[in-house]
Amino acid sequence: MPPGFSVGPRFEYPEKRTWPGRISDRWWMSDAERVGAMSSVAEALKELHRLHVKIGGLKDQLARGPRQIAVGEKRVATLQEELERARESLKRARILADEKQLQLKTREDRIVDLQGKLNTAASNREYQTLKEQIEADRQANAVLTDEILELLERIDRMAEDVEQAEQRVKEAEKQLGQTRDRVAEISAELKEQLEETMRELAGVEVRLPDELRREYERVVRARGSEGLAGVDSDSCGACHQTLTSQMLNELALGKPVFCPGCGAILFRCE
Repeated sequence: MPPGFSVGPRFEYPEKRTWPGRISDRWWMSDAERVGAMSSVAEALKELHRLHVKIGGLKDQLARGPRQIAVGEKRVATLQEELERARESLKRARILADEKQLQLKTREDRIVDLQGKLNTAASNREYQTLKEQIEADRQANAVLTDEILELLERIDRMAEDVEQAEQRVKEAEKQLGQTRDRVAEISAELKEQLEETMRELAGVEVRLPDELRREYERVVRARGSEGLAGVDSDSCGACHQTLTSQMLNELALGKPVFCPGCGAILFRCE
């Protein structure tokens, strides 16, 4: 039996004394009145469990919205990083293409210069050397031209990749905006439902006797809706601990019973 529910010495209360918190100790009540009061407490516990479950569900739904937004924001950030990498790769490829084209132009100008020197060669050996340099530059330019053409084709493909990456970012940003709008709308409705349920919860909590309410607040503060558990047959609905016959009898009378396994406040489901 939890603290506050042990049976102490019996005191003689004056006729107009404030009621003690424990219903079974209300000696001035008839048996029928005690059973009725206990039944009311049992119904209150059952209703409190339902409300706490509902509150937990509403809070979970409220928490789901920010998580969905965070997922959308992460996707946008990832796609933006991919876009920046694609743009940087395209930029480097274009710079490389410009460098190769400049190199090609420089060699072409040198070939023209060497061809002009052929007519002024002072000897056959000099003439032959100039011819060899011209041929070497022409062969190098042929290779460089192929490299430039291949690079320009790759630049075209990379430019298409950048456009596709930009489109993916725009689509993700659009979806993120829609998610934010939807979450804001749903959250407003959920907050209204939560406030209404909290008010309903407060209205039921006042039906608990003072001592039981203190225990209830302690248990619920620590475990939420799991601080209350229904009993379908002969076991706790939270931890499945088998209950004693005395506990089941007390439940049948509507008395507050605590699970010996998990400490939840028990109530009959039917």
